[in-house]
Amino acid sequence: MVRTAVLVSGGGTNLQALIDARRGGAMPHVELALVVSSSAGAYALERAKNAGIRAEYLEKTGFEERLNSLLAEEGIGLIVLAGFLRILSADFTRRWAGRIINIHPSLIPSFCGSGFYGLRVHEAALARGVKLTGATVHFVNEIPDGGQIIAQRAVEVLPGDTPETLQRRVMERAEWVILPAAVEAVAAELEGESDK
Repeated sequence: MVRTAVLVSGGGTNLQALIDARRGGAMPHVELALVVSSSAGAYALERAKNAGIRAEYLEKTGFEERLNSLLAEEGIGLIVLAGFLRILSADFTRRWAGRIINIHPSLIPSFCGSGFYGLRVHEAALARGVKLTGATVHFVNEIPDGGQIIAQRAVEVLPGDTPETLQRRVMERAEWVILPAAVEAVAAELEGESDK
């Protein structure tokens, strides 16, 4: 199994999808070993503790240095950004190339990059009048939302949608489906490489 860290900033609904998938046997190559939050009050930390996963809050100052120490201490082999609102440095992402993935609430290349996160993505989709949106899991590189796409799933935009209703539908029908599957696929590949 690949020891995996999940980086979060908020409520942790995507983290919960990972926890549920692991419990349900859908991620046999993944061990959820660490949850790190950039926000002290993130409910995701409670979700982690309730699931028996080490949960840590790291302050902004010295964040990456302290994160590196935690990752080394826990023997982490894969990092998942799940609603994580900090941009990691190019140096950090280069060191973790092919081992750090992100879930984004749109069909990249639409509504992505710097400044597009949370409800802002869904507001932009509605303002543009798109008929389809969705979610994307991708590898992380030095360009925000610029890494290779691993998985995407489309979701219909319905008449009368608000940013909030659209966000919920994208989470339920796309994010919570493709994120656990993508994490498992990447972990299985990494484990296969380590066995060679």
